[in-house]
Order: sequence, then C-alpha cells, then structure tokens
Amino acid sequence: MQITLDCVNRTMKQLFSQNNKNGLTLDLIEALFPMFEEASAGAIAVDRDCRITWINASYAGLLGLDEPPAVIGRYVRDVIPHTRMPEVVETGKPLLLDIMEHQQQQLVVTRLPFFDDAGEILGAVAFVLYDDLQPLTPLVSKYRRLHQDLAAARRALAKKARGTRYSLGDFVGASPAALEVKRRARLAAGRDMPVLLLGETGTGKEVLAQAIHTVSARADRPFVGVNVAAIPDNLLEAEFFGVAPGAYTGADRRSREGKFQLANGGTLFLDEVGDMPLPLQAKLLRALQEGEIEPLGSNKVIAVDVRVIAATSRNLEAMMAEGSFRSDLYYRLNVLEIPIPPLRERLADLGVLCEALLEDICNGVDIRGEITDAAVSALGSYDWPGNIRELRNVLERALTMGEESGLLDADAIFKVLPRNGSRLQPGLSPRPVRPLAQVMAEAEGQAIESALVASRGNRTRAAKLLGISRSVLYEKLSRMS
Repeated sequence: MQITLDCVNRTMKQLFSQNNKNGLTLDLIEALFPMFEEASAGAIAVDRDCRITWINASYAGLLGLDEPPAVIGRYVRDVIPHTRMPEVVETGKPLLLDIMEHQQQQLVVTRLPFFDDAGEILGAVAFVLYDDLQPLTPLVSKYRRLHQDLAAARRALAKKARGTRYSLGDFVGASPAALEVKRRARLAAGRDMPVLLLGETGTGKEVLAQAIHTVSARADRPFVGVNVAAIPDNLLEAEFFGVAPGAYTGADRRSREGKFQLANGGTLFLDEVGDMPLPLQAKLLRALQEGEIEPLGSNKVIAVDVRVIAATSRNLEAMMAEGSFRSDLYYRLNVLEIPIPPLRERLADLGVLCEALLEDICNGVDIRGEITDAAVSALGSYDWPGNIRELRNVLERALTMGEESGLLDADAIFKVLPRNGSRLQPGLSPRPVRPLAQVMAEAEGQAIESALVASRGNRTRAAKLLGISRSVLYEKLSRMS
C-alpha cells in the first residue's frame, strides 16, 4: 500500500504553515513514523550532520543493501549519491515531492525536516511514495510537455524582443579558413566564456556572434548588440550601465536600463570594442570581473549575468603597446579568439557566397538570381576591401542594372565592379593529368576570362587581344555559359 499524494500534501501544508514555525517535532515524527513506514515503499532518517540514523528493510531492499545496519552512521550521500537530504537539513524546508534516480531506478520521494522544541533542526526523514513511475506516467508526461512549452515560449519571446537572426549556417563557406572559423564558433558556443572576434569590416563578425549565441545554452535569453563606434563617448557609460532617476539635469524621473541589464542572463555583443575610451574600459573590466554594475547617478550595485562577445577590426595588441587599450581588459575579453579571414584570403568560397547572397537578395522579389562561372571568376579578380558586405553590394547593383533577367555574367559584373581594386594573382598548384581536350578547353576559357578582365568587359577589345573576331568570341562565350 502507498500513500496518496493528496493526503501527503494536506498533512504537510498543515505542519509547515506560517502558523507552525517549527514544522515537525521529534514527538510528531515518533507518532507519525509507524504510519508512514507501513504505507510507504521505504523510509530513512538522518541527523543534523546528515548521517544515517535509521533505515527500514524495504528502503534497504530498494537500494540493494545486503546489511542495512552497516550503513548506520554513514554520510547519507555516500550511500545515496543523488539524495537531497543535506539540502533539507541545511534549509529546514521540506521537499514534498521529488523524483530521485538511483541505479537506474526512479523513485518518488518526500523529505521532511524535524526540529526540537526550541526550533533547532535535529535532522530529516524521507519516505519513498512510489517505487514505480508507471502509475504517474500521464502526470510526468504532462509536466514534460509543459516544461517544453515553457522553454519554447521563452525562446520565442527572447527572439522577438532581443533575439537573433543568424545561425551558424548563415556563416557561408567551405574553404579551410571558413571551416576553422566554424569549428572555433562551435567550441565557443559549448563553453560559457568571453569570445573575441577579430576581422576586417564586412567579414561577418555580427553574424558569427549571433550564431554562437543561437547554439549556446543562453539561446532562450536576450542577445543585445551595441556598436561602440556609433555612440558618442559622453553617452557610452549611460548606454552600458543605465541611468538612475534624476541622475543629471533634464534626466527622466524614471530609471533607464543599460545594455548590461537588458542582456542579463544572455549575451552582450560589443562591436568595435577597440573604439572604447580608456575611462569606460576600466568600468567595463570591473563589470566583467565582479558581475555587477552601478547605473549612472546611483549608489546601488546591481548584479548581472552576461556572456560577452567582443569584436574589432583594429589591432588591439598594437593599441596596448601605445597605451590606448588596457591590457587587463584585453586578456579578460580574449579568452577564446576567433580570427575571421578577409574575403580575399578565401576566394574559394566566392561561388557559395554568391549563391547565398543572391538567394537572400531575391527573397520576396519576383527575380531568380543566378551567376555564371565566368562572373564568379570576374569577382575573383578583385581584392574586396569591403569583404562580404561589399560583395553583396556589387551583386545587388548588378541585378538592378541587369533589369529583369536575373542572370549575372562576367559582363554584368564588370559593369558594376569598382575600378580602384587591384588584380589578384591566383597561386599555382599541381594538377593531375587530364585529357588534352579538357585541358585545352579550360585554357581557352581562362584566356577568354583574362582578356575580359584586361579589357574590363569590353568584348570588342577582348576579341582583339585574343586575335579572334567578335562573332567567334560571342560563340565561345555562349558555349561557356
């Protein structure tokens, strides 16, 4: 026979109500113990030092103990590793219903503290209400569904309020350099540590920061980004730490939360952290070390829990040498460093980048953007100082100039490619032996692409450079498309 949950709840609510400060006394324990022992699937008692003072045969059987008296006097967690009896003794508060796992068993238990007449804790008792969860399957299933729904609602709310747009799949690339960035990003996502992203402007630092947050344990909490370079120096402190009511003349009578408070529990992304003035660097360092902030104009300290991801396009080590960036802050931020290579160092990713960018550009527009191999080769002739952000701009302009065709060839690219870019020389690598016809066809294609690059897309000039007529050039280009 087992105790009903309603009976336990009614009894415990009476014993631990506000009108009964002492809860269970030793006298009450002695009176109730026979009933609990008979009706439960197991019972155990510990003293104020959490050492076992008594255990009945049924509980010893559940625990697989051959000689129950041998455990008397032992620390309870040495016998039952996952028990929460020490928590009950320490707090003096009962745990009326809990599921405890022991050696692949799931036991529903209740744990109750008991006191002396002066209200001092004497120890605790625990009873196994159910040693088989099968009768509770509907209740457990409902609890799990509610827990999953709550987690999903939290994630949706965080995404709507202060969420992210990007995941790790949005950092496009399959070159060795891109794969190494993704490997480090996954490592950063699995560990709750500060991350420093280093890379030129337009390389995708914010995309990567959001991706790390999205697959981290903080994914259902806010992601708050702030561009340090875009905020005037005299407003940065208020932006980071908030403002107390009436902190300065003309200030709002209500308090204003800063980015640390908005990101509490989640991730704070500091873009262009190298542009932060020295006085604020000291305050940021203290906030990261102590886990607390002090709003502007307030004497109140507020505890915050944020994971910081910082990013910069500047050389922080050179700035440290010249004294414009604090070394202690640098080492606090640079626990895990992720260098993001510029686009000119991963031109092998140009094709997949163009496909992804064209799909995004054409999303919601009645145009299907496509790009030819010759056009990708034309893009590879440029050094891309603006990186992926500039690549997107070039593709968008090429689509606009091409009116409604949606197909980008080399000619369309050269029309919009900036004229101040330098020609990149691709490195030579050994190739396996291939059929002569294939080699000659590729050589012809490369010669045509080189002529188009040299003539900046002027096909008449390209034909003259190649020593062929314009009609022959058009014929060869049609075969290459």
